[in-house]
Amino acid sequence: MACVIHQCGILILAAGSSSRMGRPKQLLEFESGTLLTHVIKTANNSKLYPVVVVLGANEELIKNSLQEQQLIIVTNENWQEGMASSIVKGITFIKEKYPDTDGIIIAVGDQPHINTTQLHQLVEAQNTSRLPIVACSYAGIIGTPALFHQSVFPELMSLKGDIGAKKIIEKRIQDVVTINFDKGIIDIDTEKEYQDLLRNQKK
Repeated sequence: MACVIHQCGILILAAGSSSRMGRPKQLLEFESGTLLTHVIKTANNSKLYPVVVVLGANEELIKNSLQEQQLIIVTNENWQEGMASSIVKGITFIKEKYPDTDGIIIAVGDQPHINTTQLHQLVEAQNTSRLPIVACSYAGIIGTPALFHQSVFPELMSLKGDIGAKKIIEKRIQDVVTINFDKGIIDIDTEKEYQDLLRNQKK
């Protein structure tokens, strides 16, 4: 069955406690704002709608840093259950408040090299292939940001624990088309990774 998407939203997952970092990585300074505001600006600049951010740990602190951003914030009170709970929370919210949304790009708040080109390429690849899933490929990995047609929403909403959408991508690999995003391999989980990012920026 060909999957057609008329309205594609973006769901940004940013509810984690950054336990490996030791401080909220959503608030790490990056470019002219924070790591998270960079991802949000990219999402807003794509003109895709709605842009929904799921917060959890350190919610009030992070909210204060987002006051200038145009976005919709959803709170995941169960963020400690893992990433799956944020996916479920976000998709449930979008289905309820924006029922015309028949595709969702799931992005994470700690990929510093995300840009609007990738987001548009995801949509274009889906339009061309009519497959239900489009994901980014980097260093032999297939992962986020990734676009899902509404036919995949029930599977996403059945995820549990600290499992992201990658599990569904791997399970349904025959339904997946990929785009290249070489720098997608870089995400920021530790202080060393953050310092490496800053150093590389200055080069």
